[in-house]
Amino acid sequence: MDENGLKLLLEYDVNQDTLQDYYQFIMGQYVPALQSMGLQMSEAWHTAYGEAPNRLVGFVCSDRQTMDQLLDSDLWGDLNQELEKYVTDLHFKVIPYRGGFQL
Repeated sequence: MDENGLKLLLEYDVNQDTLQDYYQFIMGQYVPALQSMGLQMSEAWHTAYGEAPNRLVGFVCSDRQTMDQLLDSDLWGDLNQELEKYVTDLHFKVIPYRGGFQL
């Protein structure tokens, strides 16, 4: 199942009035925290037009244990609680990693 690893996909809309604080939090805390738990950021997409969320962010790891440790941690809840100060409609899912763009 984990042959090629797993991808954690987050999608959300960034509040324009907190954009600078969002960037500081994501780059200064969120990404480093996930890296410390064994995940690596694989991509970040911005949707300029249309109905889709304006951010799609991906993180990858090599095995289910690493992903489960993150998702079961207090850190995961704390990070997303803080993230929700800067975004709306936050959703995430874990999928098998296949490389390239994935939804």
